[in-house]
Amino acid sequence: MKPTDLRGILQYIPQFREKTFVLAIDGAIVTDENFATLLLDVAVLRSLNIRVVLVHGASAQIKALAEKHGVKASNWDGSGITDAPTLQIAMDAANRLTHEILEGLSTNDLRAVCPNAIIAHPLGIIQGVDHLFTGKVERVDTELLTVLLSQGIVPVIPPLGFDGDGKTYRVNSDSVAVAVADALKATKLMYITAADGLVHNGRLIRQMLVSELQGLLQNSSPNFAPEILSKAQHAALACKAGVPRVHVLNGRVDEGLLAEVFSNEGIGTLIYANEYQQIRAAKKKDVRAIQLLTKAAVESDELVRRTRAMIESRLGDYYIFEIDKNPVACVALHVYPEHNKAELACLYVNALHENQGIGRKLIQFVESKAREFNVDELLTLSTQAFTYFQSKGGFSEGTPDDLPPARREKYDQSGRNSKVLVKKLKA
Repeated sequence: MKPTDLRGILQYIPQFREKTFVLAIDGAIVTDENFATLLLDVAVLRSLNIRVVLVHGASAQIKALAEKHGVKASNWDGSGITDAPTLQIAMDAANRLTHEILEGLSTNDLRAVCPNAIIAHPLGIIQGVDHLFTGKVERVDTELLTVLLSQGIVPVIPPLGFDGDGKTYRVNSDSVAVAVADALKATKLMYITAADGLVHNGRLIRQMLVSELQGLLQNSSPNFAPEILSKAQHAALACKAGVPRVHVLNGRVDEGLLAEVFSNEGIGTLIYANEYQQIRAAKKKDVRAIQLLTKAAVESDELVRRTRAMIESRLGDYYIFEIDKNPVACVALHVYPEHNKAELACLYVNALHENQGIGRKLIQFVESKAREFNVDELLTLSTQAFTYFQSKGGFSEGTPDDLPPARREKYDQSGRNSKVLVKKLKA
């Protein structure tokens, strides 16, 4: 699906309308040539009545400005010590970026404002070290932000906080984004970076439960690149705070924001706080989806062709694997009770969702269903994926004689010469 395909976008509108998205944009992205396009994507979100809050970082600009003025900045990302010269540079860099963002939003006819909504207090003395003007979010002025959002205004929040005495503190923008998303009960928190997502041990994570991410972070060597480790840590914190979905994506990809929001596969990493996937019984409205899902496999002779009438006649045998209410995989279980056997059939996973364990989950689901029918054996036929069923599903190679008579007759008539695989469900 092209991210700008209106039909693809429409299916998401009911679940996102009047919801709040917090976009946390790295400073390096604000000055990237693709930033103007990114703001167009923000305009699309607003046109669909999605409420948007922009939180931006400034570490790249603080570093550059410090070098320009010959100042040895002590804190670029808001997590270390911030002395007075660094604070001044951070304020200059952050205010300049905020102004650029406001200009860009105005160009797209979007009303925006920079509110003093982050109330901070000093991070204080940690392990004997005074962190001076480094701050920590104490609370978010939720009432102010809610009023702005209700009026269609986009709040733009810099990595700065203020205390009751009017003092300014440098705060980490990733933590600000978590605090804002939590306070506003945002549906999504989206970290827009210069990386493709969360890369662990050189591999891009596409989707992951927060509990699994926490497991990776608890290792003494989490094996995340230094520039992305903060995103992983704060993604976990956000989900534990109650934000349902946290995304990490590359802001330099054209239309990347829309692709991440309005497609099942997205372009980056999705960390989710609850099981957003489910397997359910197929309904009549799913018949076309099953045919579309399996079309490529039928054309490559991996699966046998099934007409709409054939699927409808045994619709109760079919199951759909959904991601956010969109079918991405299917499977069928045909039971032959008089022979105490069942067949796993029509297993297919959308190519964009391969290598994510979905096929194995469907095999386990079908096996569990077969046990409910109290059958002795689970069978499956395959021309190309038989090694997968053997290695991932625990099947062993059988013979056509293992098939129930009615199924054996269809097998002989098909001429496909599929391998017959068997899994004993009872000792």
